[in-house]
Amino acid sequence: MTITITAFERSPDGGQGMARDMRVRWALEEVGQPYGVRLLSFKAMKEPAHLALHPFGQIPTYQEGDLALFESGAIVFHIAERHAGLLPDDANVRARAITWMFAALNTVEPPIVDREVAEYLEDETWYEQRLPFIDERIRKRLGELSGRLGNADWLDGAFSAGDLLMVTVLRRLEGSGILEEYPNLSAYVARGKARPAYKRAFVAQLAVFTAAPTG
Repeated sequence: MTITITAFERSPDGGQGMARDMRVRWALEEVGQPYGVRLLSFKAMKEPAHLALHPFGQIPTYQEGDLALFESGAIVFHIAERHAGLLPDDANVRARAITWMFAALNTVEPPIVDREVAEYLEDETWYEQRLPFIDERIRKRLGELSGRLGNADWLDGAFSAGDLLMVTVLRRLEGSGILEEYPNLSAYVARGKARPAYKRAFVAQLAVFTAAPTG
């Protein structure tokens, strides 16, 4: 059965791999599964056909036969469970990799997203007042993560779905100057971006943006 995911028709990030379909594309590339992409406008994302797949009107979604999923973390987990390459065979190591998936999305990502929301949606004065507090929360999490990673290449042995999600989360800080304060985390993200599967996913997502009409 063909896997079909949804993605932005014209991504707000300019095709730079920040949109959450990137996580799903990367996971599918890591496990060697072909997939199709259905592109959606912002208007189409709020229409009944898409809301039947994603009740919150977002992307990505995942369809395979009669299975339809939403939420990028859940989709990556499904892919990792169905195909070898993203979760270890050892039960304990596998459980720890899943723990890192949750940590990326539930512990590390929220303050980073708060920073983005404050930057784009809040009044400039209010943003300037809030920013130091948001950045303090981010630095606390990055300090803890940096200490745990140490000099290792990946979070727990071999590369896993936990690393895939963590790298995509940390990438959201690119351009802020914060990630560079933690050299081992910067190098960790660079290792993730250097993986052939990541590069293939990035090129595929960028191609959608560059091919989209500008009008």
